[in-house]
Amino acid sequence: MTFHELSDGQHLPEIGFGTYKLNGFAGTQSILSAVDAGYRLFDTAFNYQNEGTVGQAIQQSHVNRDELIITSKLPGKYYSSYQDSIDLIQESLYRSKLDYFDLYLLHWPNPIDDHYLEAWHTLIQAQKFGLVKSIGVCNFLPEHIERLKKETNILPVVNQVELHPYFNQQELREYNNTQNILTQAWSPLGRASAILKDPVLVELAKKYHKNIGQLVLKWEISLGVLPIPKASSYARQKGNLDLFDFEISSSDMQRINDLTKPDGRTNNQDPVVYQEF
Repeated sequence: MTFHELSDGQHLPEIGFGTYKLNGFAGTQSILSAVDAGYRLFDTAFNYQNEGTVGQAIQQSHVNRDELIITSKLPGKYYSSYQDSIDLIQESLYRSKLDYFDLYLLHWPNPIDDHYLEAWHTLIQAQKFGLVKSIGVCNFLPEHIERLKKETNILPVVNQVELHPYFNQQELREYNNTQNILTQAWSPLGRASAILKDPVLVELAKKYHKNIGQLVLKWEISLGVLPIPKASSYARQKGNLDLFDFEISSSDMQRINDLTKPDGRTNNQDPVVYQEF
């Protein structure tokens, strides 16, 4: 496995592990299992209500803290208040028993309320305080990022977005690349939707002697995207890492790209109008 070098110099592995809905004792065991399987990047958020679960797994893990990359996210309801946001980041660190987050993101732009610029200023200060190492965003469109650049001259190092074969985000990926922003993919398997039964993907998975999940994750990595799949069982966790012994041909990459749809979002969460607090 190789690494992505972020614009601020931090390195991230080619694939991460999503922790949404992994809570309590069972969640801790799943995350510990993922550490054992070989994952080193773990993605959580205040709104997942499991930062403590992630922290507990880190405490119990045999892996040194400095070998792990922990990501969390600021929820939209705190964007307008600098002090409330700083307090919340500190509270998240207390819950997770960490001294810092390796990567901290704004969860949604929430453009109707329009406080994401204030929140970005807060993340810049949190980075200066040493609460977070790197700062980025989720679900931001080019227009949102251009505003951050114009007002602060500081770009996010990561933009984490919905991305899968039915919504490949080509234009946004190309924009992110021009700004030296790494694209991460949440819901990289389309929330286990019809993607896993798509006849083109079924055919190609057989061709490469892989399952559909492995094929899709490899497609994303081949696009230069960092996918963040979630899996509860050790077998699936390990399987989702078994991606580096094959390459997808350019013609087959195009066949997968051709599956994208203008309305391919799984839950119609369009950042132009969607808000989450």
